[in-house]
Amino acid sequence: MADDKSRSGVEFYADKKILDYLATLHAPHDQGLAAAFDAPGVPRIMVGPSEGKLLTLLVRLANAKIVVEVGTLAGYSAIRMAAGLRPGGRVYSIEYEQKHADLARAAIERAGMSDRIEVIVGAALEVLPKLDALGPVDVVFIDADKGNYDRYGEWAERALRPGGLLLGDNAFYFGRLLEDSAEAKAMRRFHERATLAFDTVCVPTPDGLLVGIKR
Repeated sequence: MADDKSRSGVEFYADKKILDYLATLHAPHDQGLAAAFDAPGVPRIMVGPSEGKLLTLLVRLANAKIVVEVGTLAGYSAIRMAAGLRPGGRVYSIEYEQKHADLARAAIERAGMSDRIEVIVGAALEVLPKLDALGPVDVVFIDADKGNYDRYGEWAERALRPGGLLLGDNAFYFGRLLEDSAEAKAMRRFHERATLAFDTVCVPTPDGLLVGIKR
């Protein structure tokens, strides 16, 4: 029988070389994805290649037409999700920083996804109510400021259709999930509330990905 440590995650079995090999094999970058992933002047906090391809597959499995993303950064995850949309689908991605939105739009155009992704600049808590008219939506992906995850999750709960997907990156909160900070408490509320309205699991990606199907 494996010991307890080996049950907690892939870090005990896969080193960086293995992960890089598998990402190259299963989740390669084209020019558009590379432009977003390697955008200059952007912190390297976007999802990794394998997590990005997982987003593509989840959006496809959900047969999604309307996706709302909170946190665009350089557009990498938006491009990944747009690749999984059904015909006529659209990703509405919210970005607080204008400079990041500009980089994202350039990468999105390079990826040939401008007709499928709209980047909206503003504070998500102000923008999200304006997107109510889109609903019910099929997928909500949250990857933004951690102290508001609980409030973003509340919006997702209202906006998603039954069977729709809630996705939340950084679900481990950089290893600080159980700390006493306001941000950690908000992240725990996000987790706890999600279990009430969704069938959920927290996938042990490098920083955790919450996946929920709305009941």
